[in-house]
Amino acid sequence: MKIALIGYGKMGKEIEKIAVERKHEIVARIDKHNFQELNSLKADIAIEFTQPDSAPVNYKKMFDQNIPVVSGTTGIASEFDNIVKYCNEKKAAFFYATNFSVGVNIFFSINKLLAKLTENYNYKCNISETHHIHKMDAPSGTAISIADDIISQNRNFIKWELKNSVSDNVLPIESFREGEVTGTHSVKWQSEIDEIEIKHKAYTRKGFAFGAVLAAEFLIGKTGVYGMKDLLKL
Repeated sequence: MKIALIGYGKMGKEIEKIAVERKHEIVARIDKHNFQELNSLKADIAIEFTQPDSAPVNYKKMFDQNIPVVSGTTGIASEFDNIVKYCNEKKAAFFYATNFSVGVNIFFSINKLLAKLTENYNYKCNISETHHIHKMDAPSGTAISIADDIISQNRNFIKWELKNSVSDNVLPIESFREGEVTGTHSVKWQSEIDEIEIKHKAYTRKGFAFGAVLAAEFLIGKTGVYGMKDLLKL
């Protein structure tokens, strides 16, 4: 594939390494210094990791040029429905994930099962996420996905909040920003008699980059909107 990288920070550079190893060609590296090149890309697919304020505009420019987009930019939840609508109107292709790690997506499946199993047994739940100090959004997109999955499977919770909740039906998320931590997410269930905890800890960005390249390979030749469940058949 001829790949355009939109966003050429740490993630973009890691994606480039994996893509080249898998015999793909990087034909564009877009950052704030040459963003005008988005208007005339010659690429089979774009992989986008930028910021939530610019990502929706980037997607639309790609859809207008019939270039499929793989993106992991978080913090776009309020715009997501409009993005999906525009993608479908253009008969374009969009692959979106809050986290491209294979391990994290296995974690998602375990999390949903645990949420369902604990529903009737008086467990309280807490989500915790820790990332590097450069991450702008809080909570992380992954933590929000974890919370939304719990709410979908467990009727004891009606919403999540970024704090220590004092309400039994509100799911609390704690966010920490420390050093250069790649990403750690944990879900803890506590009752009066015991505690259950699941955790995922990323050691490097390589897992996210590998998943993004797999998603790009999967998306070629398709139209519509996809996610990691489609790729991994979870």
